[in-house]
Amino acid sequence: MNQGKYVFTQIAAFLPGRVFDRCVIHYSGNYYVKHFKCWNHLLSMMFGQLSGRDSLRDLLISISAHRSKFYHLGFGKNVSRSNLANANEIRDYRIFEELAYEMIAEARSCCQKDADFTLSIENPVYAFDSTMIDLCLSVFWWAEFRKVKAAVKIHTLYDIRTSIPCFIHITDGATHDVHGLDVLTYEAQGFYILDRGYVDFARLYNIHQHNAYFVTRTKDNFRFIRISAGNPDKKAGVTCDQCIKAKGFYSNKHYPDSLRRIRFIDIETGRRMVFLTNNFDLPAVDIALLYKYRRKVELFFKWIKQHLKVKSFWGNSQNAVKTQIYIAIITYTLVAIVKSKMKSTLSTYEILQILSVSLLDKTPLKDLLANQINQDVKEQNDIQLKINLI
Repeated sequence: MNQGKYVFTQIAAFLPGRVFDRCVIHYSGNYYVKHFKCWNHLLSMMFGQLSGRDSLRDLLISISAHRSKFYHLGFGKNVSRSNLANANEIRDYRIFEELAYEMIAEARSCCQKDADFTLSIENPVYAFDSTMIDLCLSVFWWAEFRKVKAAVKIHTLYDIRTSIPCFIHITDGATHDVHGLDVLTYEAQGFYILDRGYVDFARLYNIHQHNAYFVTRTKDNFRFIRISAGNPDKKAGVTCDQCIKAKGFYSNKHYPDSLRRIRFIDIETGRRMVFLTNNFDLPAVDIALLYKYRRKVELFFKWIKQHLKVKSFWGNSQNAVKTQIYIAIITYTLVAIVKSKMKSTLSTYEILQILSVSLLDKTPLKDLLANQINQDVKEQNDIQLKINLI
């Protein structure tokens, strides 16, 4: 990267400009727009995400002192509160949704595999879950959740191997979690790890018919008929490994094929869990260990809520909320791509923290993200006066 460019400009160079232009043309994003175009909109919002701005007013105040740099930062001639707010309200969020999926595809192809995944499974492994974001009902009236509360849900399919979200679906808070399974496209031979809140036998059978595998936990009232039982590895914590069929009328109707039921005791914590899957080939221990990786999607939700702006929104409409969430996903994948391209061993959090205070510097990105060696830093051994308590 050129030393004469701002750090933010160097980061923006990793965005696929031509792909974004196609998305803008497809949805007529720049129709009748003279100055504040979609590209300026995207970079302004990304600057707010990377710098940790709390509100639209906060973003405008922080960048208004740098008007002479707008052209070099990609903000266009001018960024005002009115044109940014109007863009969030009326500019089609699908422009940024399609760009987010392009960034996701690039991030999954270039990012290194997660070292924490130690199972010898060649199949793709995904975790699917949703998170709730609470909103004010009087402001976000379209997201009614309860009588005095509004909320939106972010349904996410998370790639365990690359730690990249590969599918995002945004609904109001009243939408049940299982409806998120209806919009998924299942990959043959892929493993889908689900919480027991997703136990819906019609939808689980849909996964089975797509030649994919699911791993979930059974509900307490689940009734079944045992067909056969294998020899469990009790030393590893597996107390039973059974081939079963659902006993309930609707359960058996919606899932007529056999299922595999595994009872497992975590040796470290002593916790007892019962798993349900349609895979009969993997060892029972591997099925139990697969379910442990479901926690990664929960850690992802926690991470973006803490370090990106997806809890306080810079617009009140449904379009503005979705625009901000998808730009947050673009920012997350962009940081992951920068980490991979720069071959940095810093964590995603560390890179985001460094970038947040360096966006207007002109340091080369490679030098900025170079591995820091802090072991040789020595504190000054100043002689301190001691206070004797009498």
